[in-house]
Amino acid sequence: MYVFHKDIPKEDLGKGVLFQFLGASKNLDVFHWNMDDGAVVVLHSHPSEQFGYCIKGGFDMTIGDDHAILKAGDAYFIPANVPHTFTALGETEAIDVFSPVKKDLPNGKSLE
Repeated sequence: MYVFHKDIPKEDLGKGVLFQFLGASKNLDVFHWNMDDGAVVVLHSHPSEQFGYCIKGGFDMTIGDDHAILKAGDAYFIPANVPHTFTALGETEAIDVFSPVKKDLPNGKSLE
């Protein structure tokens, strides 16, 4: 029922991306990200809907045919199966929520 950020190990996904799995319930899961300036999450899609909140830094991102620059305090909603990509602008920290539960990471690594 509770998650203590300091107790969750960070996993280095390479190319300037650190990941923490904050947990899951039956219908959603939550990830915490730290990204170096210029780190890229390549164009991909997944069957889960995604909500994200930029805590620090920002993103140059594209969702489908729509492009935006996000800064700390901005958020995004990504519909299921819509291609999207992120590039970190400065040292970036973000939270993502997926529903239904997402089973893999952008690098293809399984969470199971």
